[in-house]
Amino acid sequence: MSRYIMAIDQGTTGTRIMFVDDAGKIASMAYSEFPQIYPQPGWVEHDPETIWETTVAVMKQAMGKASIEAADIVGIGITNQRETTVLWDRTTMKPVHNAIVWQCRRSASICDELKEKGYGPLFHVKTGLLLDAYFSGTKVKWLLDNIPGLRARSAKGEIAFGTIDTWLIAKLTKGKIHVTDYTNASRTLLFNIHDKQWDSELLNILDIPREILPEVADSAHIVGNTDPDILGCEIPIAGIAGDQQAALFGQGCFYEGEAKNTYGTGCFLLLNVGEKKVNPKSGLILTLACDENGKPCYALEGSIFIAGAVMQWLRDGMCLIQNAAESAEIACSVKDTHGVYMVPAFAGLGAPHWDMYARGGILGITRSTTRAHVIRAALEGIAYQVKDLISAFEESTGKTFLDLKVDGGASLNDFLMQFQADVIGCPIDRSKYVESTGMGAAFLAGIATGFWKPGATIKNLRMSDKRFMPMISDQRRQELYRGWLDAVARVRVH
Repeated sequence: MSRYIMAIDQGTTGTRIMFVDDAGKIASMAYSEFPQIYPQPGWVEHDPETIWETTVAVMKQAMGKASIEAADIVGIGITNQRETTVLWDRTTMKPVHNAIVWQCRRSASICDELKEKGYGPLFHVKTGLLLDAYFSGTKVKWLLDNIPGLRARSAKGEIAFGTIDTWLIAKLTKGKIHVTDYTNASRTLLFNIHDKQWDSELLNILDIPREILPEVADSAHIVGNTDPDILGCEIPIAGIAGDQQAALFGQGCFYEGEAKNTYGTGCFLLLNVGEKKVNPKSGLILTLACDENGKPCYALEGSIFIAGAVMQWLRDGMCLIQNAAESAEIACSVKDTHGVYMVPAFAGLGAPHWDMYARGGILGITRSTTRAHVIRAALEGIAYQVKDLISAFEESTGKTFLDLKVDGGASLNDFLMQFQADVIGCPIDRSKYVESTGMGAAFLAGIATGFWKPGATIKNLRMSDKRFMPMISDQRRQELYRGWLDAVARVRVH
């Protein structure tokens, strides 16, 4: 009888279920989107019940595709959109409000007030994070401040808080288990990443009752079993990690000095720094990730707002391409950009620049500029942003990158990956599975259940698709990058 690990990859726009066999191959996969809710400009919500119903439906769909029975499932791994916030009634299991999504800016004024009171450095030192509406803590405060009677009910222990991993586990166990892992806890602005526990001082500042908080477990750890009514029998819930930390683990980057970059709508670059409490510079953050045994270690993280979204804009906004796949061929039809640079600051610039008021620009246009030059410049602009991040990482650690593991949809673009290797000057190793996030959740659950051994076994299961080696000189690399930095300076406001 075949045995599998099931990975639940619950993302911002949809849920993916993967069944992974003992050889590390995906035996079955299913996916479904769910609605986004925009109550007003800058606000983003999800219906937690819809997320749950979608998850159950996709689980059953993936099982049906490969005739997998519940008894065939050794364990479940969960990875999730990280900072999205849910509060629910412990007795009825009903959410008290829609989930506030990580993209939502409604708590920005709370962050501004905290900064004005001088709390920014305190939160940064204790949590490794910046005071920003992105993270969960101020979302929780907003809910407690704006729903009548909720803070009092929370103090009585009637209300539970969780990120999406915690919500799904509560639903899978019919409210018996209230737990998260270190990686998700480290994204809340409430968790001291040095003491590895909820921080009383930060909770007091935000006026958040400790009673609502989940227990915190290792990412590879059996936290409980599903209720048999869900899928037909009890199944161990054995792996939990936020999406970017799961991708880091799925890429086999669980030793110090190993890094991955995920090319999605934006980019997330994470570098495992082991047990070192690095002082992040240039707007990078320090967060918790997973070592080879699924226990907490540290990682530096940098975020780019616009990556694959550039291709969507070229297709839908400018009608310069019919699909993202053809962009590589068009880019290769010219030998270079003819001096054109595109800075895709559609929503400002993220790390290391952090200029929210910058806007996109196409610079260096002449009469000889063609559609192909613009498309090539757009792809190169993604790679240059990653170069910016890597420079900031090297400044924070004092070490150079030896290679970079990559995944995500845009990593399938061979031109982009080759130029990425050229501009950063180190090899790029593309995973065979674009969905490294789900693979990471599966690997963590597999370790906890004994399905796989940690360390080398997991590294061997992670399959490489293609390796891209740098092919330009250091002099040419520096010339190109100087042009990029000049272009960025021209679109920046601050």
